[in-house]
Amino acid sequence: QAQVAESGGGLVQPGGSLRLSCAASGIIFRVNAMGWYRQAPGKQRELVAHITRDNVTNYADSVMGRFTISRADGQNAVYLQMNSLKPEDTAVYYCNTQLVTLSGRRDLWGQGTQVTVSS
Repeated sequence: QAQVAESGGGLVQPGGSLRLSCAASGIIFRVNAMGWYRQAPGKQRELVAHITRDNVTNYADSVMGRFTISRADGQNAVYLQMNSLKPEDTAVYYCNTQLVTLSGRRDLWGQGTQVTVSS
C-alpha cells in the first residue's frame, strides 16, 4: 500500500522563500505525475504546479516565474520551491500523486501544509 507525506510549510514574510517537499512511499510500480494544489479559506482548490514522469511542467499563471516544481531521481518525491512569496500565496498546500500500485492506479493526496505569508 502506498501513502503520501508532505512538509515544508510555515510563516514567511513577503518576498521570502519556502521549499515544500512531498514523498510517496510503499510498493509503487510507476509514478505518472505529481502536483501541488492550494486552497485558501472560502476559495476553490486550484492547481499550483504539475510535473509529469518525463518532467513536463505547467504552472498557474499567478505563480509562474516565482515557483519551481521538480522531482527526485526515483520520481517518488516532488518539491516546490517558492520564491518572492506574496500574501496572496497564503493557503493550505496539498501534494497530489498519480501512481500505479499493487492494486492498480491510485490518486493519493497529502494532508496539506499551511503556508502563511505575512503582510
